[in-house]
Amino acid sequence: MHHYFSKNSRLSALFVLLLSLSFSAWAQSAAGGFDQQIATFLDQWHDEAAHADVRYFDRMAADGVYIGTDKSERWVRDDFKAWAKPYFDSKKAWEFHAFNRHIAYSDDKSLVWFDEQLHTQMGICQASGVIRNGKDGLKIVHYQLSLAVPNGLLDKVQKEIETFDAGAVKK
Repeated sequence: MHHYFSKNSRLSALFVLLLSLSFSAWAQSAAGGFDQQIATFLDQWHDEAAHADVRYFDRMAADGVYIGTDKSERWVRDDFKAWAKPYFDSKKAWEFHAFNRHIAYSDDKSLVWFDEQLHTQMGICQASGVIRNGKDGLKIVHYQLSLAVPNGLLDKVQKEIETFDAGAVKK
């Protein structure tokens, strides 16, 4: 009886170990699946801009905010759409390709936040954003784009901006 009990104990321990490893793999796979869903959503969003596809704006929430690289660029979705209309009408908007992206989300996956580095016509840019995952699906509620300025050039760039701003004030 003792031998039978220890064999069952080993089998039980092995079963629990295999079950926990399976659950862990499933949980990582499920999380990876959601990460991939978000990455695909963002890649499609960028692709829609590159092809001047107005569905680009449908991926943003009605109250979604887009902050561009210029300090004057802060738009709510419909204002952003109006500003971008000439670019989309000409079938040539902007082309961003993410090459480094980090994605995180709340436990219930209702909020997603991310940052990404992008190849753009302006050079390397960085962006961060927030996505709401609700009854209407995934919607971008905040996106902020910025130029990636190397620290070694910061003093020079800052002086250029100060000179530019001083000239703008005089006008």
